[in-house]
Amino acid sequence: MSNYKAELERWLSSPAVDEKTKEQLRGYSDGDAAVAMNGYMKFGTAGLRAKMGAGTALMNTYTVAHATQGLAALIKKTGPEAVERGVAIAYDSRNNSDVFSKRCAEVLSANGIKCYIYPELRPTPCLSFALRELGCIAGINVTASHNPAEYNGYKVYWEDGAQIGPEQADVICDAIAEIDIFDGVPAPEAARPELIETIGENIDKRYIEEVLAQRVNPQAIPNVADSFSIVYTPLHGAGITMVPEVLRAAGVKTLSIVEEQAKPDGNFPTLRFPNPEFPEAFTIGAGIANEIGSELIVATDPDADRVGVMAKDKSGEFKCISGNQMGALILDYIITAYKNTNTMPDEPYAVKSIVSTALAEKICTENGVKMYDVLTGFKFIGEVIKNHLAEGHGTFLLGFEESYGYLKGTYARDKDAVVASLLICEMAAYYKERGMTLCDAREELFEKYGYYLEKTENFSFDTPDGAERMAAVTRTLRENVPCEIAGKKVLSIRDYKSGKIVDTESGKETETGLPSSDILYYTCDGCITVVRPSGTEPKLKMYFMANGKSIEEAEENIKAALASMKEKTGI
Repeated sequence: MSNYKAELERWLSSPAVDEKTKEQLRGYSDGDAAVAMNGYMKFGTAGLRAKMGAGTALMNTYTVAHATQGLAALIKKTGPEAVERGVAIAYDSRNNSDVFSKRCAEVLSANGIKCYIYPELRPTPCLSFALRELGCIAGINVTASHNPAEYNGYKVYWEDGAQIGPEQADVICDAIAEIDIFDGVPAPEAARPELIETIGENIDKRYIEEVLAQRVNPQAIPNVADSFSIVYTPLHGAGITMVPEVLRAAGVKTLSIVEEQAKPDGNFPTLRFPNPEFPEAFTIGAGIANEIGSELIVATDPDADRVGVMAKDKSGEFKCISGNQMGALILDYIITAYKNTNTMPDEPYAVKSIVSTALAEKICTENGVKMYDVLTGFKFIGEVIKNHLAEGHGTFLLGFEESYGYLKGTYARDKDAVVASLLICEMAAYYKERGMTLCDAREELFEKYGYYLEKTENFSFDTPDGAERMAAVTRTLRENVPCEIAGKKVLSIRDYKSGKIVDTESGKETETGLPSSDILYYTCDGCITVVRPSGTEPKLKMYFMANGKSIEEAEENIKAALASMKEKTGI
């Protein structure tokens, strides 16, 4: 009998497993069982994430409790003070998120660890803020972000408000490996209610105050409020609890909420992918915007840490603004606003991931702002903020990732769609007073700094041997080092696994200065190509960042690079 069959039999025979779960297990085909029992989930750049269902490799109350017992081991290892400081817990609108979060509190309290849990769904950044405000040692957020309805996930945060680092994740993983999923985890009845406290409205109030404090020009929205309208959709998620309140507090008078997508619903009945990166997410909102004459549609994902936007162009059609473009626009707006009012803070700096647009770096360079590049994962942006605060220098202007995540302010250490929605609306109001939409502002930015375009290609490896096949791609590229991509000479190669940057012309080697990660980064004239296996999903991602004298030229550079990389990797 193979391992997965033995594990399946163990679940079926265990008195700790409820009958409903056993019924699901009995209904599995051999292939289903092989996937469901294919080891345990691993902590990646954003914790755990998988489809919901019965089995060791899926999200269910047993695997959630198992992971939480691993976190309890880390907290106990940290010391008695950590146990007393406790853990903040939040969750989003996904099916079972409330159930999973309750199970987390049961396990932690059974271990004698204090818990603070939100009474209802909240945006991810609220969790980051709350654990810092409450002085907790850690935090848990039950969410799968923008994944389809069948997924759920589990993000772990540490005392600084950022997601845990690799070393802490390793401790949890090691503990999980030593703990039996049934015998080693406290049962629900072992919970200690006296150690579980509901997070009160005072924390929400403080969070909103901090978000509103991030306005660059508080008068921008009031100045045009009578003629300024916004359509907002939370895509059935947690954004509904915070975004409308913040926008109205900032002076938005005409805010039309997409009612069909306003109610939190983990089935996401109006769309297959609750992802603001996709134009389909704006379909209903666009109809409303055209009806009322709005020029701006804002959409947040289910856990409200990402935000997407559509704005009208010169022809009156709604166009998507990509995550890279929005990051550059917000950065340029913040810098411009500070310069116009002579309030630029001392030692300003911004932070972006290595796979985010090079346009942002050019904006910073030309405006005397320091730009830091970090690995993918907002925890690395949080680390830069933490280090600057500890050293007592630098003023944080903006952190962003190409995947539609932004943060201004140091009150939280994760991307925040609430503050991003506020800044986007403030920026739109600023440009409206100048007779422009955000699409016009994007064109103005290109004219000033050059035409930049980015594209991300996802290649699925959703099979039992998917992780091995993904690893083989980057291994092949290291064994057969590309000298050119699409006929353009590779000028430099950054291998973040070895930590080396090689200048191909001189052969000179320097250090990346970043943690080891299985990422390859190739620079050619007019195009950057990055290859990165996902840490949380069975996907390999290729990022293409090009520039040119026109958008068309940048687009051609991307198309050629993509075709070339497909040929080199055999994907």
